[in-house]
Amino acid sequence: MPSTPKTNRKETEKHEEPAGEVWILRLYVAGQTPNSLTAFDNLRKLCEEHLGCQYTIEVIDLLKNPQLAKDHQIIAVPTLIRRLPTPVKKIIGNLSDTEKVLVGLDLRRVS
Repeated sequence: MPSTPKTNRKETEKHEEPAGEVWILRLYVAGQTPNSLTAFDNLRKLCEEHLGCQYTIEVIDLLKNPQLAKDHQIIAVPTLIRRLPTPVKKIIGNLSDTEKVLVGLDLRRVS
């Protein structure tokens, strides 16, 4: 997905390796707002740095699929949901506080 993603459809960025734990992440946005674009860029950088090639990012535009907000219990955007590995984790915001996001995703422990 380029640095200015088109979020008018569900877009997926997949990176896979045969061994190890695969992460499935969903980023819920509402159009191409600055916060949505920032959240995607921050998530992509974090994944590249900390997850290697073992992740999938699904971008879901709630302007195109508003029912998904209710179905998936999304109360604010952007919202990141870690589906795998379990347990499911949810982070709201543009993901600019890297340390907080790492702790929230269980990639780093609280010091």
